[in-house]
Amino acid sequence: MAALLRRNPRSVPLAASRHFHIAQIKETGLYGIDHLKTAKGFRRFVEEAIERSDELVKYISGMPSSAEIIRAVDEISNTVCSVVDSAELCRNTHPDREFVEEANKASMRINEYLHYLNTNHTLYDAVVKAEKDSSLLSNEAQRAAHSFRVDFEKGGIHLDADKLVRVNQLNLDICQLCKEFNENIITDPGYVDIFPASRIPKLLQRLVKPIYRSVSNASKESSRSKDNIKEKGFRIVTEPSTLSSVLQWASDSEVRKMAYVQGNSSPHANLGVLDRLISARHEIAQILGYRSYSEFASWPNMASSPEVLMSFLLDLSEKIRPKADEEFKRIGDFKKEKCGQNCGDLEPWDETYFTWLMKSSAYSLDSSVVASYFPLPHCIQGLKVLVESLFGVTFRSMTLAPGESWHPDVLKMSIYHHEEGDLGYLYLDLNSRTGKYPGCAHFAIKGGCRISETEYQLPVVALVCNFFGSHNSKTAMLNHWEVETLFHEFGHALHSLFSRTDYQHFSGTRVVLDLAETPSNLFEYYAWDYRVLKTFAKHYSTGEPIPEKLVESMQSAKKMFAATELQRQIYYAIMDQTLFGEQPSSQLDTISVVAQLKRQHTSWKHVEGTHWHTRFSHLLNYGAGYYSYLYAKCFAATIWKKICQDDPLSLATGSALRRKFLQHGGAKDPAYLLTDLAGDGILRYCDGGIVPDISSLCDEMDLVKD
Repeated sequence: MAALLRRNPRSVPLAASRHFHIAQIKETGLYGIDHLKTAKGFRRFVEEAIERSDELVKYISGMPSSAEIIRAVDEISNTVCSVVDSAELCRNTHPDREFVEEANKASMRINEYLHYLNTNHTLYDAVVKAEKDSSLLSNEAQRAAHSFRVDFEKGGIHLDADKLVRVNQLNLDICQLCKEFNENIITDPGYVDIFPASRIPKLLQRLVKPIYRSVSNASKESSRSKDNIKEKGFRIVTEPSTLSSVLQWASDSEVRKMAYVQGNSSPHANLGVLDRLISARHEIAQILGYRSYSEFASWPNMASSPEVLMSFLLDLSEKIRPKADEEFKRIGDFKKEKCGQNCGDLEPWDETYFTWLMKSSAYSLDSSVVASYFPLPHCIQGLKVLVESLFGVTFRSMTLAPGESWHPDVLKMSIYHHEEGDLGYLYLDLNSRTGKYPGCAHFAIKGGCRISETEYQLPVVALVCNFFGSHNSKTAMLNHWEVETLFHEFGHALHSLFSRTDYQHFSGTRVVLDLAETPSNLFEYYAWDYRVLKTFAKHYSTGEPIPEKLVESMQSAKKMFAATELQRQIYYAIMDQTLFGEQPSSQLDTISVVAQLKRQHTSWKHVEGTHWHTRFSHLLNYGAGYYSYLYAKCFAATIWKKICQDDPLSLATGSALRRKFLQHGGAKDPAYLLTDLAGDGILRYCDGGIVPDISSLCDEMDLVKD
């Protein structure tokens, strides 16, 4: 079901609908969609999208001009995606269970219809005709015709009937397996019970649940009754964020070990789910004529083949290994210094704890002191200052219409240019709450596209995070890594908001996979630059700007174990490629494969019995594509060095980023966009594919030897 629904890494971009009235203050429905005044309104929303799409299919069957075919196919995609994306955001954020259930039903119904569209030979034949008549089309329309045709064929529409039926069934199976994989992560996060309660430090106790057990008291004074005494302990639910906190703050190594092993051994059921997912994807790839799912997934991207991207990963792995080994030795030496020579080997559950101690002691860092400069309202102000300085636009707070919001915490902004007017709209849903999407993500709600010569459909996006208020305040104080995450997701949002493509099929983040993360990685740099931070990072009580020396300490601490972190990302990418690569004759043992790759490509040992990859959800939406994070990291390092570093907040810098890159979405060749922005040195051609130049990243990480 790829042709009319090009999936983004974390969300699906949405298109136009007649029912959006974003600027209206009168009563409306969810996200400004009139139908969604009630949960059951999803039903009519779906049916009307299907009715309009059927009208467009009938129109296309008459074989109008090539330009009209492409415009109509894009409108179908636009109309259907309006349902898909609003349902996706609702399912992940709405506190009302009825809305969530109706959104689930809408998603199922529209996906059934997508199956019909993506196997519709009338549409496919029309797209093929339009692509052949490319001389009659604009450059972007030619690119759209080619993209639509390729996406149809990735769904198997050109196959004979029996093979197409099998591919369709496998695609349905894959959707179900991905859903099951995610549900298992939520329902079976694992837990460990720790007694006595004193083993859990106070700062962790807000994240864990008190429990009690009976302890027999057999002292002489009570020997007759053998009174039962209730001993207090804590249950650690080992979902990722809690596990990360425990591994950082628990001084008791046995507590860390128990939490690490349990957290990286849940959910066990996903071992079987992943086996079936690998098998289904491999079968689809082979039916479509590819040796592996990795080959199938990579060929439309810049990398173009597993061989090209693996050469990039192995080259980077080789360059990073000496420094990663040095960092590993330093951590081990520090552990012995703190715990004695007989404390045993350095274990995986030691990494987070001791690296934080080393950073804190080397640079006198206190996470609570750092967080005191990053109250959430100040960070939102920082985003406003950033876009005003860099792009000459302002974020204007907007009044939410009755029925438009899904929670009282939600804010709405317009991004406004004094000459161009409103450029797009942004919802902010940043506070944590029960039942909400657990991570941070950018959700497109409405993609930008040209409606007529004089009218442009403005993009609408939501930025969703989960920031906790402190124990004595409702205002969240962000750890700096959370600030970095906020800026990362804001980079995705700006990619969507500045998009000015003719077709929503190319709007914003709807680009080849190995380009998609570049803007978000670039904007992480802004979260570390003192020239940016001093504009908004101010103490929550005194208003004092963050001291430059503190930022310098944070920057130095970041670099202390940068090779270890990069090595981990390379390992993840190689693991992803291996699991979805060419398959052995017998069933792949994913635990053994993942363990062997860890020993081969990192400095750390594998803990027997663990299988952390069973909750690595990137295997679902980034299957055979995780390498793209590393592509983006390299591209962003070059862009920062060549375009942004000297004057990161200048209008000239922002103009280059917007005019040469962000506004084009997927409408232009990605290699052209990158080289037009940063010059030929940002990438190189390799065996028919494209790999990033790694010199800027290596220089940044001091990997270049004099």
